[in-house]
Amino acid sequence: MIVVDGYVILNDEGKHGLGGYLYESLSQKIPIIGVAKRSFINNKKHVREVFRGDSKNPLYISSIGIDVDEAVKCIQEMHGQFRMPDLLRIMDQQTKN
Repeated sequence: MIVVDGYVILNDEGKHGLGGYLYESLSQKIPIIGVAKRSFINNKKHVREVFRGDSKNPLYISSIGIDVDEAVKCIQEMHGQFRMPDLLRIMDQQTKN
């Protein structure tokens, strides 16, 4: 699977976000999990909130090609004691350089 910084599904109607388009471009063969830091108002049906560490602010998880509740478990189990899993934090830092 691939984890992206952002949404897979953008709204309750199922409009694709970055992760959804990636899934389609990969011929729907590789599951995609999206991790977003901010909520969208009309996006409750395809998204789950995840609280990690002691954070009071959730991450917003969406997915395609894998059940969203299974995707939540994957993100919860990623290494790191803070809101953002270590791997995603490092990726974010590296892409800003």
